[in-house]
Amino acid sequence: MSLFRRIFSSKSKSDQKNKERHVEDRSKYMPEINLPVDESFMINFKRNGGKFLYCDNENEVLDSFDKILLENDWYETDVCCFDIGLEHKFSGYNLNYVKNISGSFFFATCEYLIADSGSILVSSNQLKEKKLTELPDNFVILASTSQLVKSIGEGLKGIKEKNKNSIPSNITTIKNFETQKEKDFLSYGSSSKNLYLLLLEDL
Repeated sequence: MSLFRRIFSSKSKSDQKNKERHVEDRSKYMPEINLPVDESFMINFKRNGGKFLYCDNENEVLDSFDKILLENDWYETDVCCFDIGLEHKFSGYNLNYVKNISGSFFFATCEYLIADSGSILVSSNQLKEKKLTELPDNFVILASTSQLVKSIGEGLKGIKEKNKNSIPSNITTIKNFETQKEKDFLSYGSSSKNLYLLLLEDL
């Protein structure tokens, strides 16, 4: 049984928060705890400022997507999306899917979820040839628990294995999910995104 299913079905939220706090309060100089991949991703992703909605089935994915739109008042707006499959799957929300870089948010899938950094690995399969900085500040990413890997090395190996005939270009990670209202010279060129992860249990 996946960690996400265990958390959301049996453990109380306070128990889980206490466990996360214990891991986060450890000094970075302490020996590393070997956490399961799913647990490591969840802790690091939240630490990076990401927001994820765990979904047990496809109906919960659609319901969670609806809640994101409601929370941000994104109904009847333009959405930057290069994935025709997502457009069909999420066609009942009065959204205008556009191929240019305008839009309330960028809607895509990903290649892999990287546990040890809490980041999301994407490529030209999702971004085409666009840079992260060219895309909207708000992202909604659809992924499944089977896409969880421990390291970026495992993710890159997986991309090569899945795309033996034509390896995608523009491979990059998104790992800063807190947009900064006031930019300074240290954040110049930053690709931080306000990111929602719709995480579907498929294991």
